[in-house]
Amino acid sequence: MFLRTLAISLQLLLIGQVFAENWPGFRGPLSNGKSSEKNLPLKWSSSENVLWKTKLPGPGSSSPIIWNDKVFISQSVDKAGKERALLCLDRKNGSVIWSKTIRFDGKEPTHATNPYCSSTPVTDGERVVVSFGSAGVYCFDMDGNELWKKNFGPIIHIWGNASSPVLFGNHVYLNIGPGKETFLVALDKKIGRELWRTTEPGGSSALEKGEPWIGSWSTPVVANLQGRNQLLMSWPEQVKSYDPEMGTLNWVCSGLTKLVYTSPLVEGNTMVAMSGYHGSALATLIDGKENVTTTHRLWHHTAKAPQRIGSGIIHDGKIFMANAGPGNIQCMDLKTGKDLWENQRLGANHWGSMVYSDGKLYATDQNGDTYILEASPTFKLLRKNSIGEHVDASLAISQGCIFIRSFQHLWCIGDSNKNQK
Repeated sequence: MFLRTLAISLQLLLIGQVFAENWPGFRGPLSNGKSSEKNLPLKWSSSENVLWKTKLPGPGSSSPIIWNDKVFISQSVDKAGKERALLCLDRKNGSVIWSKTIRFDGKEPTHATNPYCSSTPVTDGERVVVSFGSAGVYCFDMDGNELWKKNFGPIIHIWGNASSPVLFGNHVYLNIGPGKETFLVALDKKIGRELWRTTEPGGSSALEKGEPWIGSWSTPVVANLQGRNQLLMSWPEQVKSYDPEMGTLNWVCSGLTKLVYTSPLVEGNTMVAMSGYHGSALATLIDGKENVTTTHRLWHHTAKAPQRIGSGIIHDGKIFMANAGPGNIQCMDLKTGKDLWENQRLGANHWGSMVYSDGKLYATDQNGDTYILEASPTFKLLRKNSIGEHVDASLAISQGCIFIRSFQHLWCIGDSNKNQK
Protein backbone atom coordinates (compact mmCIF):
# COMPACT_ATOMS: atom_id res chain seq x y z
CA MET A 1 0.00 0.00 0.00
CA PHE A 2 2.84 2.35 0.93
CA LEU A 3 4.64 1.69 -2.35
CA ARG A 4 1.46 2.25 -4.36
CA THR A 5 0.80 5.55 -2.54
CA LEU A 6 4.42 6.61 -3.10
CA ALA A 7 4.19 5.79 -6.82
CA ILE A 8 0.99 7.80 -7.18
CA SER A 9 2.54 10.74 -5.30
CA LEU A 10 5.59 10.70 -7.56
CA GLN A 11 3.38 10.52 -10.64
CA LEU A 12 1.36 13.51 -9.49
CA LEU A 13 4.56 15.41 -8.73
CA LEU A 14 5.86 14.76 -12.24
CA ILE A 15 2.54 15.81 -13.75
CA GLY A 16 2.67 18.99 -11.72
CA GLN A 17 6.20 19.72 -12.89
CA VAL A 18 5.19 19.28 -16.52
CA PHE A 19 2.10 21.43 -16.09
CA ALA A 20 4.06 24.20 -14.40
CA GLU A 21 6.72 24.49 -17.10
CA ASN A 22 8.32 27.91 -17.49
CA TRP A 23 8.97 29.55 -20.85
CA PRO A 24 12.23 31.36 -20.07
CA GLY A 25 13.38 32.69 -23.44
CA PHE A 26 12.88 32.84 -27.18
CA ARG A 27 11.37 29.54 -28.34
CA GLY A 28 10.91 28.14 -24.84
CA PRO A 29 12.81 25.94 -22.36
CA LEU A 30 14.97 24.20 -24.99
CA SER A 31 15.06 27.04 -27.54
CA ASN A 32 13.33 24.77 -30.06
CA GLY A 33 9.69 25.86 -29.79
CA LYS A 34 8.62 22.71 -27.96
CA SER A 35 6.62 22.48 -24.74
CA SER A 36 6.13 19.35 -22.62
CA GLU A 37 2.76 20.57 -21.35
CA LYS A 38 -0.47 18.80 -22.19
CA ASN A 39 -4.19 19.60 -22.39
CA LEU A 40 -3.79 23.17 -23.62
CA PRO A 41 -6.95 24.97 -24.73
CA LEU A 42 -7.97 24.11 -28.29
CA LYS A 43 -10.63 26.78 -28.71
CA TRP A 44 -10.56 30.52 -28.14
CA SER A 45 -11.59 33.83 -29.66
CA SER A 46 -11.33 37.52 -28.73
CA SER A 47 -13.76 36.79 -25.87
CA GLU A 48 -13.84 33.02 -25.27
CA ASN A 49 -11.22 31.43 -22.98
CA VAL A 50 -9.46 34.78 -22.55
CA LEU A 51 -8.25 34.81 -18.95
CA TRP A 52 -6.96 38.35 -19.37
CA LYS A 53 -5.53 40.78 -21.88
CA THR A 54 -3.35 43.77 -21.11
CA LYS A 55 -3.08 46.88 -23.26
CA LEU A 56 0.47 47.50 -24.49
CA PRO A 57 2.03 50.94 -25.10
CA GLY A 58 2.50 50.22 -28.79
CA PRO A 59 3.19 47.59 -31.46
CA GLY A 60 5.95 45.03 -31.06
CA SER A 61 7.27 41.74 -32.34
CA SER A 62 9.15 40.36 -29.32
CA SER A 63 7.67 37.33 -27.58
CA PRO A 64 6.62 37.08 -23.93
CA ILE A 65 8.62 34.92 -21.53
CA ILE A 66 7.27 33.40 -18.31
CA TRP A 67 8.90 32.39 -15.03
CA ASN A 68 6.52 31.17 -12.32
CA ASP A 69 4.07 34.04 -11.65
CA LYS A 70 5.87 36.67 -13.74
CA VAL A 71 5.60 37.49 -17.43
CA PHE A 72 8.26 39.65 -19.10
CA ILE A 73 8.05 41.47 -22.40
CA SER A 74 10.20 44.07 -24.15
CA GLN A 75 8.50 47.10 -25.60
CA SER A 76 9.20 50.40 -27.32
CA VAL A 77 7.12 52.95 -25.45
CA ASP A 78 7.11 55.39 -28.38
CA LYS A 79 7.15 54.86 -32.13
CA ALA A 80 10.54 56.54 -32.53
CA GLY A 81 12.26 54.13 -30.13
CA LYS A 82 13.41 56.87 -27.77
CA GLU A 83 12.05 55.00 -24.76
CA ARG A 84 12.64 51.23 -24.60
CA ALA A 85 11.16 49.24 -21.76
CA LEU A 86 11.10 45.86 -20.08
CA LEU A 87 7.70 45.13 -18.54
CA CYS A 88 7.04 42.63 -15.76
CA LEU A 89 3.41 41.49 -15.49
CA ASP A 90 1.51 39.33 -13.04
CA ARG A 91 0.78 36.00 -14.71
CA LYS A 92 -2.49 35.61 -12.81
CA ASN A 93 -4.20 38.81 -14.01
CA GLY A 94 -1.89 40.67 -16.43
CA SER A 95 -1.36 43.69 -14.20
CA VAL A 96 2.00 45.46 -14.54
CA ILE A 97 4.21 44.73 -11.50
CA TRP A 98 7.09 46.92 -12.65
CA SER A 99 8.47 48.61 -15.74
CA LYS A 100 12.03 49.72 -16.49
CA THR A 101 12.50 52.26 -19.27
CA ILE A 102 15.78 53.11 -20.98
CA ARG A 103 16.17 56.45 -22.76
CA PHE A 104 17.89 56.37 -26.16
CA ASP A 105 18.56 59.61 -28.06
CA GLY A 106 20.76 58.21 -30.81
CA LYS A 107 19.79 57.25 -34.33
CA GLU A 108 18.89 53.68 -35.20
CA PRO A 109 17.10 52.90 -38.47
CA THR A 110 14.51 50.18 -38.75
CA HIS A 111 11.72 49.14 -41.07
CA ALA A 112 8.07 50.01 -40.44
CA THR A 113 7.32 46.29 -40.14
CA ASN A 114 9.99 45.82 -37.45
CA PRO A 115 9.12 47.99 -34.40
CA TYR A 116 11.92 48.74 -31.97
CA CYS A 117 12.60 46.21 -29.20
CA SER A 118 11.94 43.13 -31.32
CA SER A 119 14.42 41.11 -29.27
CA THR A 120 12.83 38.65 -26.81
CA PRO A 121 14.20 38.76 -23.21
CA VAL A 122 15.59 35.71 -21.39
CA THR A 123 15.60 34.71 -17.71
CA ASP A 124 17.04 32.03 -15.43
CA GLY A 125 14.72 32.86 -12.52
CA GLU A 126 17.30 35.12 -10.86
CA ARG A 127 17.92 37.69 -13.56
CA VAL A 128 16.34 38.93 -16.80
CA VAL A 129 18.53 39.93 -19.74
CA VAL A 130 17.15 42.07 -22.54
CA SER A 131 18.69 43.60 -25.65
CA PHE A 132 17.53 47.09 -26.58
CA GLY A 133 19.56 47.20 -29.79
CA SER A 134 21.73 50.32 -30.02
CA ALA A 135 20.61 51.28 -26.50
CA GLY A 136 22.54 48.32 -25.09
CA VAL A 137 22.07 45.04 -23.25
CA TYR A 138 20.59 45.27 -19.74
CA CYS A 139 20.31 42.80 -16.89
CA PHE A 140 17.75 43.19 -14.08
CA ASP A 141 16.90 41.04 -11.09
CA MET A 142 13.37 39.67 -10.77
CA ASP A 143 12.28 42.79 -8.86
CA GLY A 144 13.49 45.16 -11.57
CA ASN A 145 16.77 46.28 -10.00
CA GLU A 146 19.49 46.90 -12.57
CA LEU A 147 22.43 44.47 -12.15
CA TRP A 148 24.55 45.48 -15.13
CA LYS A 149 24.47 46.96 -18.61
CA LYS A 150 26.67 46.65 -21.68
CA ASN A 151 26.72 48.90 -24.74
CA PHE A 152 28.22 47.68 -28.02
CA GLY A 153 27.58 50.90 -29.90
CA PRO A 154 25.12 51.55 -32.73
CA ILE A 155 23.56 48.57 -34.51
CA ILE A 156 22.81 50.05 -37.90
CA HIS A 157 20.85 48.28 -40.61
CA ILE A 158 18.09 49.55 -42.86
CA TRP A 159 15.72 46.89 -41.46
CA GLY A 160 16.72 47.17 -37.79
CA ASN A 161 17.69 44.34 -35.44
CA ALA A 162 15.86 41.52 -33.62
CA SER A 163 18.19 38.73 -32.42
CA SER A 164 17.48 37.58 -28.85
CA PRO A 165 19.94 36.87 -26.02
CA VAL A 166 20.49 33.25 -24.96
CA LEU A 167 21.39 32.10 -21.43
CA PHE A 168 23.43 28.93 -21.02
CA GLY A 169 25.49 28.07 -17.96
CA ASN A 170 27.22 31.24 -16.80
CA HIS A 171 27.08 32.84 -20.24
CA VAL A 172 24.86 35.21 -22.19
CA TYR A 173 25.18 34.83 -25.96
CA LEU A 174 23.98 37.46 -28.41
CA ASN A 175 24.22 38.12 -32.14
CA ILE A 176 25.20 41.81 -32.35
CA GLY A 177 23.96 42.95 -35.75
CA PRO A 178 23.18 43.02 -38.54
CA GLY A 179 25.30 45.92 -39.79
CA LYS A 180 28.78 46.77 -40.98
CA GLU A 181 30.02 45.59 -37.60
CA THR A 182 28.57 42.15 -36.86
CA PHE A 183 29.75 39.70 -34.22
CA LEU A 184 28.71 36.95 -31.84
CA VAL A 185 29.51 37.79 -28.22
CA ALA A 186 29.57 35.92 -24.91
CA LEU A 187 29.08 37.77 -21.61
CA ASP A 188 29.36 36.73 -17.98
CA LYS A 189 25.71 36.59 -16.92
CA LYS A 190 26.45 37.77 -13.37
CA ILE A 191 28.47 40.93 -14.11
CA GLY A 192 28.16 41.51 -17.88
CA ARG A 193 31.90 41.20 -18.54
CA GLU A 194 32.73 40.30 -22.12
CA LEU A 195 34.26 36.81 -22.30
CA TRP A 196 34.81 36.48 -26.03
CA ARG A 197 33.59 37.69 -29.40
CA THR A 198 33.94 36.40 -32.93
CA THR A 199 33.57 38.90 -35.75
CA GLU A 200 31.61 38.05 -38.88
CA PRO A 201 33.14 39.79 -41.94
CA GLY A 202 31.35 41.31 -44.88
CA GLY A 203 28.59 43.15 -43.03
CA SER A 204 26.46 45.91 -44.49
CA SER A 205 23.97 48.51 -43.27
CA ALA A 206 22.26 48.58 -46.72
CA LEU A 207 21.74 52.33 -46.19
CA GLU A 208 24.14 53.56 -48.85
CA LYS A 209 23.55 53.23 -52.56
CA GLY A 210 25.11 50.08 -53.91
CA GLU A 211 25.48 48.38 -50.55
CA PRO A 212 24.28 44.76 -50.60
CA TRP A 213 21.25 43.56 -48.66
CA ILE A 214 22.95 41.22 -46.26
CA GLY A 215 22.52 40.28 -42.63
CA SER A 216 21.48 37.78 -40.00
CA TRP A 217 18.69 38.32 -37.48
CA SER A 218 19.07 34.74 -36.27
CA THR A 219 19.21 33.80 -32.59
CA PRO A 220 21.96 31.28 -31.72
CA VAL A 221 21.14 27.85 -30.31
CA VAL A 222 23.12 25.60 -27.97
CA ALA A 223 23.09 21.90 -28.89
CA ASN A 224 24.62 18.90 -27.12
CA LEU A 225 25.98 15.93 -29.04
CA GLN A 226 27.55 13.06 -27.11
CA GLY A 227 28.36 15.27 -24.14
CA ARG A 228 29.86 18.08 -26.24
CA ASN A 229 28.09 21.45 -26.33
CA GLN A 230 28.04 23.46 -29.53
CA LEU A 231 26.86 27.02 -30.12
CA LEU A 232 25.18 27.03 -33.54
CA MET A 233 24.63 30.19 -35.55
CA SER A 234 23.17 30.91 -38.99
CA TRP A 235 25.05 33.68 -40.82
CA PRO A 236 24.76 35.02 -44.36
CA GLU A 237 25.93 32.23 -46.68
CA GLN A 238 27.16 29.92 -43.89
CA VAL A 239 26.25 28.01 -40.74
CA LYS A 240 28.90 27.92 -38.03
CA SER A 241 29.49 25.92 -34.86
CA TYR A 242 31.46 27.42 -31.97
CA ASP A 243 32.81 26.20 -28.64
CA PRO A 244 30.46 27.92 -26.14
CA GLU A 245 33.24 28.43 -23.57
CA MET A 246 36.02 29.77 -25.79
CA GLY A 247 34.28 31.00 -28.92
CA THR A 248 36.61 28.98 -31.16
CA LEU A 249 35.23 27.69 -34.45
CA ASN A 250 34.38 23.97 -34.61
CA TRP A 251 33.09 23.74 -38.17
CA VAL A 252 31.45 25.67 -40.98
CA CYS A 253 28.91 24.63 -43.63
CA SER A 254 28.19 26.77 -46.69
CA GLY A 255 24.96 27.02 -48.64
CA LEU A 256 22.78 29.79 -47.24
CA THR A 257 22.07 33.05 -49.04
CA LYS A 258 22.69 36.62 -47.88
CA LEU A 259 19.63 37.20 -45.67
CA VAL A 260 18.88 34.98 -42.67
CA TYR A 261 16.03 35.39 -40.16
CA THR A 262 15.30 31.92 -38.79
CA SER A 263 17.11 30.21 -35.92
CA PRO A 264 18.89 26.86 -36.32
CA LEU A 265 16.76 23.74 -35.83
CA VAL A 266 18.43 20.72 -34.24
CA GLU A 267 17.40 17.11 -33.70
CA GLY A 268 20.03 14.61 -32.61
CA ASN A 269 22.99 14.83 -34.95
CA THR A 270 21.25 16.97 -37.57
CA MET A 271 20.86 20.73 -37.93
CA VAL A 272 18.62 22.59 -40.37
CA ALA A 273 19.25 26.19 -41.42
CA MET A 274 17.11 28.35 -43.70
CA SER A 275 17.64 31.64 -45.50
CA GLY A 276 15.02 34.34 -45.80
CA TYR A 277 13.80 36.32 -48.79
CA HIS A 278 13.14 33.19 -50.90
CA GLY A 279 16.69 31.96 -50.29
CA SER A 280 18.23 28.54 -49.85
CA ALA A 281 18.00 25.96 -47.06
CA LEU A 282 20.20 23.10 -45.92
CA ALA A 283 20.63 20.26 -43.44
CA THR A 284 23.97 19.13 -42.08
CA LEU A 285 25.35 16.68 -39.54
CA ILE A 286 26.92 18.48 -36.59
CA ASP A 287 29.74 16.06 -35.69
CA GLY A 288 32.32 17.36 -38.15
CA LYS A 289 35.42 19.56 -38.05
CA GLU A 290 36.53 22.55 -40.15
CA ASN A 291 34.66 22.85 -43.47
CA VAL A 292 31.93 20.18 -43.61
CA THR A 293 30.10 21.42 -46.72
CA THR A 294 31.01 18.44 -48.89
CA THR A 295 31.36 15.82 -46.16
CA HIS A 296 28.39 16.36 -43.82
CA ARG A 297 25.72 18.32 -45.68
CA LEU A 298 22.68 16.10 -46.19
CA TRP A 299 20.70 18.24 -48.61
CA HIS A 300 20.71 21.73 -50.07
CA HIS A 301 17.71 23.54 -51.58
CA THR A 302 18.65 26.32 -53.97
CA ALA A 303 15.37 26.75 -55.85
CA LYS A 304 13.21 29.74 -55.00
CA ALA A 305 11.64 29.05 -51.61
CA PRO A 306 8.96 30.80 -49.56
CA GLN A 307 9.90 33.91 -47.58
CA ARG A 308 10.99 32.61 -44.16
CA ILE A 309 11.08 34.76 -41.03
CA GLY A 310 9.78 32.61 -38.16
CA SER A 311 11.47 29.32 -37.25
CA GLY A 312 10.02 25.84 -37.55
CA ILE A 313 9.71 22.64 -35.53
CA ILE A 314 11.49 19.32 -35.94
CA HIS A 315 9.38 16.41 -34.70
CA ASP A 316 9.66 12.69 -35.44
CA GLY A 317 12.03 13.20 -38.34
CA LYS A 318 9.90 15.90 -40.00
CA ILE A 319 10.45 19.67 -40.33
CA PHE A 320 7.31 21.78 -39.99
CA MET A 321 7.42 25.39 -41.24
CA ALA A 322 4.85 28.19 -41.37
CA ASN A 323 6.19 30.71 -43.85
CA ALA A 324 5.99 34.48 -44.22
CA GLY A 325 5.21 34.87 -47.85
CA PRO A 326 3.24 33.41 -49.35
CA GLY A 327 1.51 32.07 -46.23
CA ASN A 328 2.12 28.43 -46.99
CA ILE A 329 2.95 25.69 -44.52
CA GLN A 330 5.35 22.83 -45.08
CA CYS A 331 6.20 19.39 -43.77
CA MET A 332 9.63 18.31 -44.98
CA ASP A 333 11.51 15.09 -44.49
CA LEU A 334 14.52 15.77 -42.27
CA LYS A 335 16.83 13.39 -44.13
CA THR A 336 15.97 14.45 -47.68
CA GLY A 337 14.33 17.87 -47.43
CA LYS A 338 11.39 16.70 -49.56
CA ASP A 339 8.19 18.73 -49.05
CA LEU A 340 5.46 16.23 -48.15
CA TRP A 341 2.62 18.78 -48.13
CA GLU A 342 3.41 20.37 -51.50
CA ASN A 343 2.66 24.07 -50.91
CA GLN A 344 -0.29 23.70 -48.57
CA ARG A 345 -1.69 27.18 -47.83
CA LEU A 346 -2.70 28.21 -44.33
CA GLY A 347 -4.06 31.71 -43.73
CA ALA A 348 -2.08 34.91 -44.13
CA ASN A 349 1.68 35.40 -43.77
CA HIS A 350 3.33 33.90 -40.68
CA TRP A 351 6.08 35.99 -39.06
CA GLY A 352 6.14 34.32 -35.65
CA SER A 353 7.79 30.95 -35.03
CA MET A 354 5.78 27.75 -34.79
CA VAL A 355 5.35 26.03 -31.40
CA TYR A 356 4.63 22.42 -30.46
CA SER A 357 2.80 20.78 -27.56
CA ASP A 358 1.28 17.34 -26.99
CA GLY A 359 1.36 16.20 -30.62
CA LYS A 360 0.02 19.50 -31.95
CA LEU A 361 1.48 22.40 -33.90
CA TYR A 362 0.45 26.01 -33.31
CA ALA A 363 1.01 28.55 -36.10
CA THR A 364 -0.22 32.15 -35.78
CA ASP A 365 -0.46 34.41 -38.83
CA GLN A 366 -0.39 38.21 -39.04
CA ASN A 367 -4.19 38.40 -38.88
CA GLY A 368 -4.08 36.98 -35.35
CA ASP A 369 -5.43 33.60 -36.48
CA THR A 370 -3.84 30.59 -34.77
CA TYR A 371 -4.03 27.31 -36.65
CA ILE A 372 -3.71 24.09 -34.66
CA LEU A 373 -2.56 21.06 -36.65
CA GLU A 374 -1.57 17.50 -35.98
CA ALA A 375 2.20 17.10 -35.89
CA SER A 376 1.99 14.41 -38.56
CA PRO A 377 3.14 13.95 -42.16
CA THR A 378 -0.57 13.81 -43.05
CA PHE A 379 -1.96 17.35 -43.14
CA LYS A 380 -4.81 17.71 -40.65
CA LEU A 381 -6.14 21.03 -39.42
CA LEU A 382 -7.76 20.67 -35.99
CA ARG A 383 -8.85 24.20 -35.25
CA LYS A 384 -8.62 27.87 -36.24
CA ASN A 385 -8.82 30.48 -33.47
CA SER A 386 -8.93 34.24 -34.01
CA ILE A 387 -8.28 37.26 -31.79
CA GLY A 388 -8.66 39.82 -34.57
CA GLU A 389 -5.39 41.70 -33.94
CA HIS A 390 -2.11 41.87 -35.85
CA VAL A 391 0.47 39.36 -34.55
CA ASP A 392 4.14 39.06 -35.52
CA ALA A 393 5.42 37.49 -32.28
CA SER A 394 5.79 33.82 -31.43
CA LEU A 395 3.43 32.17 -28.93
CA ALA A 396 4.59 31.23 -25.43
CA ILE A 397 3.24 28.30 -23.39
CA SER A 398 3.32 28.04 -19.60
CA GLN A 399 1.23 26.60 -16.76
CA GLY A 400 -1.57 25.43 -19.04
CA CYS A 401 -1.92 28.79 -20.80
CA ILE A 402 -1.01 30.21 -24.20
CA PHE A 403 0.36 33.76 -24.32
CA ILE A 404 -0.11 35.80 -27.50
CA ARG A 405 1.54 39.16 -28.05
CA SER A 406 -0.34 41.26 -30.62
CA PHE A 407 0.36 44.83 -31.70
CA GLN A 408 -2.29 46.00 -29.22
CA HIS A 409 -2.37 43.57 -26.26
CA LEU A 410 -0.72 40.76 -24.42
CA TRP A 411 -3.28 37.93 -24.25
CA CYS A 412 -3.44 35.05 -21.81
CA ILE A 413 -5.49 32.18 -23.23
CA GLY A 414 -6.62 29.38 -20.91
CA ASP A 415 -9.50 27.07 -20.11
CA SER A 416 -11.94 29.39 -18.32
CA ASN A 417 -13.75 26.48 -16.64
CA LYS A 418 -10.54 25.05 -15.16
CA ASN A 419 -9.31 28.42 -13.97
CA GLN A 420 -12.62 29.21 -12.26
CA LYS A 421 -12.37 26.13 -10.05
